Amino acid sequence: MITLKTVRSMVIGVAVGDALGVPVEFMSRERLKQNPVVDMRSGGTWGEPAGTWSDDTSLTIATMESLGRLKRLDLDDIMSNFVGWLKHDEFTANGYTFDVGNTTAGAIGNYIKGASVERCGLRDADSNGNGSLMRILPMALYTDSLDDVHAVSALTHAHPRSLIACGIQCLIARELLSGKAIEQAVKDGLLRAEDYYSRSEYAEELSHYERLFDPNFGALDEDAIESSGYVVHSLEAALWCLLNTTDYRSLALKAVNLGRDTDTVGAIAGGLGGLAYGLANIPSEWIDALQNKTLLNKIAEGFGSRLQ
Repeated sequence: MITLKTVRSMVIGVAVGDALGVPVEFMSRERLKQNPVVDMRSGGTWGEPAGTWSDDTSLTIATMESLGRLKRLDLDDIMSNFVGWLKHDEFTANGYTFDVGNTTAGAIGNYIKGASVERCGLRDADSNGNGSLMRILPMALYTDSLDDVHAVSALTHAHPRSLIACGIQCLIARELLSGKAIEQAVKDGLLRAEDYYSRSEYAEELSHYERLFDPNFGALDEDAIESSGYVVHSLEAALWCLLNTTDYRSLALKAVNLGRDTDTVGAIAGGLGGLAYGLANIPSEWIDALQNKTLLNKIAEGFGSRLQ
């Protein structure tokens, strides 16, 4: 059984990684080597107070809120929450929305114009940013159905490459939830993913994840890891950081100091780190610095009640 503590570990893990990355988003790795992130910062790229989380956490908790309130998967309700976030500043750290991805905004716009939940997401190969990967982790706690994971990704990011990334993350998360050590959980999750996707309509997209399926992926040098907003890069970066650190603090800092899409790589790595290490391993001073913890805790409680 997944406990409320597990849910809180996940959502706080996402929010802390996100918030560490917000002030340095778009900064290069070289610049961050000169002035690395070591703690929560204010100002920076977006000029926000320290502990401010972004769209990564907002859309994660928007998904959780629907699942917890309805106690079932309702894609229209999740999209309604996404509309509330984009248009009415709901599910935000400080009462306003900022840093909206193009594909996510386009899909929500399609939904507002009347497109169904099955058709509002963008399906072209150029729409493979990390905007669904960053919010998909609650689905690993909610279900073991990859069909459901794909459906939630496809609300905004419907190309098979994005669906595979979300499936891989959730399969690895399920292994972590079973109590496995990180290296074994990653290995087993990837084996399950390769088995599933190689025998499906997704098979032709697997080549984009060839490096992840290499047993020596974790031994790659940092210079070989890219941290852009491309879904493959973001998944690789988060998993590489997970495999090359031994606690939440070092994981989150390694992730954001890779540079570029710092908040999203931090959020993805942070969520997995929350599951791997637990809430007690997330530095208390970082948790204390988070903006709008009341909302995070309220949604965690509602989602957690669904899992009991």
